[in-house]
Amino acid sequence: MARGDLVVFEEAMAKMLDGDWAASDHFYCAICDNTATPTAGFATPTLGDFTEVGTSGTYVTGGIDLGTLADLVTEAAGVVTIDSATNPTWAQDASNDNDAYWAIVYNYTDAGKDALCYVDLGGPVDMTAGDLTITWNGSGLMTITKAA
Repeated sequence: MARGDLVVFEEAMAKMLDGDWAASDHFYCAICDNTATPTAGFATPTLGDFTEVGTSGTYVTGGIDLGTLADLVTEAAGVVTIDSATNPTWAQDASNDNDAYWAIVYNYTDAGKDALCYVDLGGPVDMTAGDLTITWNGSGLMTITKAA
C-alpha cells in the first residue's frame, strides 16, 4: 500500500449492499496513530479498533463530518460514486499530535461506529509542523460500476 491510497474495508462493502446504513447516517473522517494497522480484511472494523490521535489543538475527537450517506452517494449511467465535497483539514497547531498515520472514514451515526475505508497518510505526520489536508480523488472516494 502506498501513501495516499484509499482502501475499502471488505466488511463495509457488505454493509453498503445489505442496507445496514441509512441515508441519514453521517460519515466522519478521523485521524489515528499506528497502534493498530488497518487492512482491507479487518474483521468487523469500527473506529474503536484504532487509536485516534490526541484531542488537542485543532483536532476534535471523532474527526470531521463528511456528510450523510445520501450526500455521499450518487448514481449515473450504472456507476455509483461515493464522494464528499469536504476535504478534511486540520490546521497546524503546537498542541496537535505528531504521529498521524491513518485517516479512517466511518459511520458516526452508527452505535458501533462501523468503518468504511482508510487512507495511508505515510506517517508519522507531524500536525504541529503544518496543516494536514486530505484531498479526495477527483473521481470520488470510490466507484461501483454495473457489469455490462
